[in-house]
Amino acid sequence: MSTDFALVGCGRISRKHCEALTKVQGAKLVAVCDLIRDRAESTGMQWDVPWYTSHETMLGEIHPAIVNVCTESGNHASVAIDVMKRFGCSVIVEKPMALQLSDADAMIQTAREANVRLFTVKQNRFNGPIQLLKRALDEGRFGRVLMITSRVRWHRTQEYYDQAPWRGTWAQDGGCITNQAIHYVDLMQWLGGPVSSVYAASRRFLHRMEAEDAAVATWQFQSGALGAFEATTCANPKDLEGSITVLGEKGEVEIAGFAVNQVRTWAFAEERPEDLQVQDASYVPDNVYGFGHEALFRSILNSLATGQPNMLEGGEGRRTLELVTAMYEAMETGMPVKLGTSYPHSRLGGSNVD
Repeated sequence: MSTDFALVGCGRISRKHCEALTKVQGAKLVAVCDLIRDRAESTGMQWDVPWYTSHETMLGEIHPAIVNVCTESGNHASVAIDVMKRFGCSVIVEKPMALQLSDADAMIQTAREANVRLFTVKQNRFNGPIQLLKRALDEGRFGRVLMITSRVRWHRTQEYYDQAPWRGTWAQDGGCITNQAIHYVDLMQWLGGPVSSVYAASRRFLHRMEAEDAAVATWQFQSGALGAFEATTCANPKDLEGSITVLGEKGEVEIAGFAVNQVRTWAFAEERPEDLQVQDASYVPDNVYGFGHEALFRSILNSLATGQPNMLEGGEGRRTLELVTAMYEAMETGMPVKLGTSYPHSRLGGSNVD
């Protein structure tokens, strides 16, 4: 018995979804959709499924259990809400789940009212090295966590932004934080726990776009730990790194590579026999997306089958979005921003664009 999936949005990330679904037992891709006819047709032909240029038409004819929303970021909320409310499908929405917190709240509320599930894409949580790091934190091996640092130094050409005009715009995308580095924002808060305040600064150095192509931020976690975050698409001539480091009073771990895929440092005051095997979790992905989508879809299928909660639920996506929004607020005000307040100066989602 397989679970039917349909996909809305046949852009850059859709290939990763389609590839992963073909490899996951119990999953079946049954249709794809994109507003651009040629893109919808080529994707449908590649994966040998019906294709459409309207999700309304597609879902009027095809009745999948789950719809993967891979449209432009600024359209995630409207499409997801329509799919859940009108067609009663569960939804897996790409990052970021929305650009406005009010939209994220509406998505979560719609899922509840429609009695369907809403999941967000956080595939890097399933990386082998990250899973080992999470386990070490949960087991208390670090003692008191002191600092968590993440660096996302990737390469994007001007052509990358020009080929999809929505990229780099405040209304539809945001900058390197929301498009590229949001997975690392998520990992920092998933590993380090709730954040109390952030301070951030950004620049637009090399690309013709509205939003930032470089940003730095400092965080204060509720635990007392400090966080340092760096993101850019200005690395040249190629992707340099996507890493995360945790320093504690009893241990230090750095997961590096260009997509948190390699255990670079693994050291604890109290060593264990299994520490000798941690390098086995390292791998070399073919791109910065890694291999986590397959595990992500398996996790979702298991939750749907058992009715159990999942670490990819909509609320998790909202927490990440609030951190991103708070950083954008700090960039505009030049002041530290407390989480859990309002963010009237954030430009994300089209707010306060000059």
